[in-house]
Amino acid sequence: MDVVIAGGHGKIALRLAPLLTERADRVRALIRNPDHGADVEATGAEAVLCDMEREDDLSAYVEGADAIVFAAGAGPGSGPERKRTVDFGGAVKLIEAAQDKGVRRYVIVSSIGAHDPKSGPEQMRPYLEAKADADRALMASELDWTIVRPGMLTDDPGSGKVRATLEQGERGPIPREDVAATLAAVLATPSSVGKTFVLVSGDTPVDDAVSSL
Repeated sequence: MDVVIAGGHGKIALRLAPLLTERADRVRALIRNPDHGADVEATGAEAVLCDMEREDDLSAYVEGADAIVFAAGAGPGSGPERKRTVDFGGAVKLIEAAQDKGVRRYVIVSSIGAHDPKSGPEQMRPYLEAKADADRALMASELDWTIVRPGMLTDDPGSGKVRATLEQGERGPIPREDVAATLAAVLATPSSVGKTFVLVSGDTPVDDAVSSL
């Protein structure tokens, strides 16, 4: 499988890339900062310079891909404007690129609470609204989409066991390592297409949790 990862130097992407390259997938990781190239290439992925905010047409970056994983984000220190241009705008540009180049599979890393941004803390609403709008745009497309909404992200070691549920009210933490493992499983599980699920730590092995959705 040929996979393009947006947000290629992010903490989830850097954990996902080696899982994919170890199973002989080709991985192209989109990065904005050339200084991040060595970190990406150490995972076995190809580092591809791409500023999603500045470029209007991203189709050249997904040429020949089988799947896209949108794991980009403006980050906690960014303001509402960048959350719109990255978390929403970048996702939409890649949806359009996928449609243009015939890339059917699109997996997006969303967030718990994106189903109802108004119920979230006030400071989180711009982020949740951007995620919600990106999710809606993806669902409205004709792509083979999956929306993964992880709980509070931690850098704890992954356990390989999670709870994946269609119940949007579920809350809890989840190590980034387990999010990455879940994304890898989603890409290998056709039955996950068309599913929007919350992901938190749990007792079910990742592959089983994804296949049971």
